[in-house]
Amino acid sequence: MSPRNGSGSGVVLGIDPGTAVTGYGVVARRGDGAISLLECGVVRTSSGAALPLRIREIFETVQDVVESFEPEVMSVEDVFQGKNIRSALTLGHARGAILLAAALREIPIAEYTPREIKKAVVGTGSATKGQVGFMVKEQLRLRTAPSPSDAADAVAAALCHILMGRATT
Repeated sequence: MSPRNGSGSGVVLGIDPGTAVTGYGVVARRGDGAISLLECGVVRTSSGAALPLRIREIFETVQDVVESFEPEVMSVEDVFQGKNIRSALTLGHARGAILLAAALREIPIAEYTPREIKKAVVGTGSATKGQVGFMVKEQLRLRTAPSPSDAADAVAAALCHILMGRATT
């Protein structure tokens, strides 16, 4: 697959979905194998807003990031199987908006569990958020870890895809 952005790099958009805070991180792998962070951040939705408005905000922001960076693949953290079924269902709405943003641009989607992402980036699936942030900082040679942790987790999702050898270059 040839790069969508014409730059000769493999651009991966990592997403850490959430209805309150969705993290995103755009990482590029150059032809020489070097990996760099292009941008990262979060979408914070208002807890007082109706769920459809929150989902729309997530969708529109992800769509804007996709349009700006034209990633070749979107690496999305999979739903965590927790005890609270309502939280999982609400998170599913956010994931649906994110997946739709990718599908509308025909961007392939890779999904990884939180444990798979931590193992790929840190070396252990039980890593803490602090350890994930530290390893993201180290692997990308950043001065500080991406902040907040949702942004670092999204960058880790993108890195996971590259480190597992599934990114296109």
